[in-house]
Amino acid sequence: MQSFCPIVFLAPVKLLSALVSYVFWKRICDFILAFFLLFLLAPFLFVIAILVRLDLGPPVFYRQQRPGLKGKPFWLFKFRTMTNLSDLDSVLLPDSSRITPFGSWLRSTSIDELPALFNILLGVMSFIGPRPLLMSYLPLYSPEQARRHDVMPGFSGLAQINGRNLLSWEEKFRLDVVYVDRQSLLLDLRIFLITIWKVLRREGISAAGEVTMAPFTGTPTDQ
Repeated sequence: MQSFCPIVFLAPVKLLSALVSYVFWKRICDFILAFFLLFLLAPFLFVIAILVRLDLGPPVFYRQQRPGLKGKPFWLFKFRTMTNLSDLDSVLLPDSSRITPFGSWLRSTSIDELPALFNILLGVMSFIGPRPLLMSYLPLYSPEQARRHDVMPGFSGLAQINGRNLLSWEEKFRLDVVYVDRQSLLLDLRIFLITIWKVLRREGISAAGEVTMAPFTGTPTDQ
C-alpha cells in the first residue's frame, strides 16, 4: 500500500502547493501595487473627491455590499456618479436620469473604481478576478456560474478584456469560470496589461440603451 501512495497523492499535492504559492504571491503583488498606487494617486484622488462633492454633494463615496470570495459579503467603495433623484413614490429614477455628465466621465474613464484600491489593500479584492456583482444575484446563478466566487473578485478579468458590458451575462460568467480554472500570475499580468489598454480606449463601457448593463435576472433553463 505504501509503495503507490506517493503516486496517488503526488499530483494533488503538487497542485495544492502550486495554488498556495500562486495565491500567496498574488496577494503580495496586490498589496504592494495597491499601496504604491494609493500613495502615488493620493493628490489626484483628493481632487476627484472635491469635484464629486461639488457635483453631487455628500457623500463622496458610494458604498455597497458585494459578494467576495466564497460569496462572503464585503463593502465595495467607489466614487459616486449619480444623484439620488426619485419619483413621487420615493422610488429612484433610472440610472440614465440620475447620472451626471461628470459622473458619466468618471465611469467612462473607470476613475470611479479607484477607491476600490482600499478593498485590495484590505485583502477582500484583487486587481484581477471576476467583477464583484450584486448580492441579489447569488441565488440566480447556476452551480457552474457560482464557481466565479471560488476566487477573490477583482478590478478586471477575462470578461472585461473580451467585451466588458457588450457581452451577455452568460458569456461573462463563462469567461469568469474559465479564469477560475486557468488562473496564474502570467494570465493575471496579461489581463492587467490589456485592461490598461482597454480603459485608455474606453471600450465596452455600456450595453446598447443602458448606462452600463441591464440587470441579471437569471439564465433561462434551456441554456
